[in-house]
Amino acid sequence: MKRFVLLSLLLTLSLPLTAQIRVGMIGLDTSHVVAFSQILNDPSNPNHVPGVKIVAAFKGGSPDLASSRDRIDKFTARVRDEFGIEIVDDIPTLCSKVDAILLESVDGRVHLEQVKPVFEAGKPVFIDKPLAATLEDALEIDRLAKQHGVPWWSTSSLRYSPIVEQVKAPKLTGVMTWGPASLEPTHKLDLSWYAIHSIEMLYAILGPGCERVSRTFTDDADVIVGVWKDGRTGVVRTIRNSESGYGAVSFGADKIRISEDSGAAYAKMLGHVVEFFKTKKPPVSNAETLEIFRFMDAALRSKQNGGAPVELR
Repeated sequence: MKRFVLLSLLLTLSLPLTAQIRVGMIGLDTSHVVAFSQILNDPSNPNHVPGVKIVAAFKGGSPDLASSRDRIDKFTARVRDEFGIEIVDDIPTLCSKVDAILLESVDGRVHLEQVKPVFEAGKPVFIDKPLAATLEDALEIDRLAKQHGVPWWSTSSLRYSPIVEQVKAPKLTGVMTWGPASLEPTHKLDLSWYAIHSIEMLYAILGPGCERVSRTFTDDADVIVGVWKDGRTGVVRTIRNSESGYGAVSFGADKIRISEDSGAAYAKMLGHVVEFFKTKKPPVSNAETLEIFRFMDAALRSKQNGGAPVELR
């Protein structure tokens, strides 16, 4: 009996107090891979989020996209040398070494092909913005995830900006958000490249339910107006070719609320990512994420039709 108790105690002491989730990254061509490694892998970081560790990565990269081609070697060297992250040759190898995936490739066009082996391996995946470069690719990602029974989630960190909480209120009649919106010719769904940040804030405040969208476009700005099924309105004012920041104003029954902030909230978002990897339940429904892409798709069709209102597909 004493031997059994001693053996049990030794086994208990040999087990880790908390199981650490091993995470792999796909695509090392964005500053996010360095920022996320600092937050997740460095316990001394004041914004450290515990529970996971990035242990391996696949470099990826898009030679025809300057923001990928010109930065990937620098970011790859940093995550390898500063955080000891192993660089592997392909995505199936990466999946064999980890429990979950951060798909970080800056190029939304490659996300569909890169996520296929992740789904085949059955690994939960967080897909950094943009989920895809077209509505069709976004819908195909969702279809394949359902086919393989694998959870996925995608968001902009701006969803977790203090801006959102500062303007939220019951009984809002409308919201306007604003932010930078540079365009990338390789991305057919033009708002997905950068305006998605301001659109994500809009949805974080209003929630889903948009029925139609109209868009006024100029070289310097967009004004995108969405009408929700309950009569609320959501406006996104994008900014190009001038100084810009993020912000929002909400119109409520009691007062008008305005908030401006520097923007990203990586640590708070990554806290939700870690929880998602643990529970396999996305904190924002896939249906809402896909509606954001339907919103951007309708805005593109409105732009092509001279600003006429367009129903969401």
